Amino acid sequence: MKPIQVGLLGIGTVGSGTFNVLQRNQEEIQRRAGRGIEITMVADLDVARAQSIVGPDVKVVNDARQVIANPEIDIVIELIGGYGIAKALVLEAIAAGKHVVTANKALLAVHGTEIFAAASAKGVMVAFEAAVAGGIPIIKALREGLTANRIQWIAGIINGTTNFILSEMRDKGLDFDVVLKEAQRLGYAEADPTFDIEGVDAAHKATLMSAIAFGIPVQFDKAYVEGITKLGAADIRYAEQLGYRIKLLGITKRTAHGVELRVHPSLVPAKRLIANVEGAMNAVVVHGDAVGTTLYYGKGAGSEPTASAVIADLVDITRLHTADPLNRVPHLAFQPDAMSDVAVLPMSEVVTSYYLRLRVADEAGVLAQVTGLLAGAGVSIDAVLQREADEVGGEGATSTDLIILTHDTREGTMNDVIAQMQGLPSVLAPITRIRKEELN
Repeated sequence: MKPIQVGLLGIGTVGSGTFNVLQRNQEEIQRRAGRGIEITMVADLDVARAQSIVGPDVKVVNDARQVIANPEIDIVIELIGGYGIAKALVLEAIAAGKHVVTANKALLAVHGTEIFAAASAKGVMVAFEAAVAGGIPIIKALREGLTANRIQWIAGIINGTTNFILSEMRDKGLDFDVVLKEAQRLGYAEADPTFDIEGVDAAHKATLMSAIAFGIPVQFDKAYVEGITKLGAADIRYAEQLGYRIKLLGITKRTAHGVELRVHPSLVPAKRLIANVEGAMNAVVVHGDAVGTTLYYGKGAGSEPTASAVIADLVDITRLHTADPLNRVPHLAFQPDAMSDVAVLPMSEVVTSYYLRLRVADEAGVLAQVTGLLAGAGVSIDAVLQREADEVGGEGATSTDLIILTHDTREGTMNDVIAQMQGLPSVLAPITRIRKEELN
């Protein structure tokens, strides 16, 4: 049977990895797919560099639309990234009757509803395993492997840059700014790391997992997003003393009132497997009613790990592209006419527990004032850690740190009580609040 022909848009880190792995494992891949899969055309602005990667037998052009217009091309891989030209090209490829494979989590998290509707109308597939957690097959697990389950919640370390930074802060006792510079020097963080450190990248991925887990449209604009830039070495140290580690988690959860969709730093018990995921690695925990808790761990980025996911999508499409579109796995796991309109909860309605750090005057009655405000708001205290003043500020210090762990509380209630505590004359600095996730 004639090999299926693939056009590649963008041959950077992931594109070159995809080409190389496909070449290296061609025989194994063909045995699995039932026919060969060949990248026969590449579009890249740097034609000479692209040609040097793919060799003389592959046609290289500088205009992506030439790839889309080629009637010989069956599948288009989009690895350009971003919301702009990538969106136009993906929609044009769909309109031309091409299947699409993409690693573009930002595009799908924001415009996925439009793109999936266009693909369904045209009877083509849009595959995006590489968009979430790199080489970890989490999309396939959620969409197919766990299809018998009513999924209750997902929590994931889905950004390697931030996990590397938090691991270094914990190991070396350094503050965020110092470790970020080191992460940039080592290539773990971009020159402009905003999407990573502010939680946006993780929120794009959490949005896609939420849609697949609960059969709701992609709604990135409803996600609560908070990064790691305000975390201090002191908080990581105190968390450790209390038996927790701080991780940036993407969380989505089914509740009686709607779906939670949030990204923020979280205290996780040190005994949980996910708390021990270090460096630039990714991990996702999924809890289903039938299977219980499952953990998926591996490299969340990089040339060949991400290429692994791209090629898995190519194989899936190769197997299914002659099938009746109605018999294929739906883009978001649920049949398009069976999607739910369950609301994504505003953050103020989310219920979780909290770590609070207050810099307070070292004087009698402060603890009673603070705990009195919490009690008045109906917030139950789980644990209190009060440091000696000289431990925090050195000999003769007049202020100290007060650490409080709470039981489950509505976020809106916690916002109100933090505002009240901040107004106390004995509270000397902005209060640090980090959410606590037991994940049990």
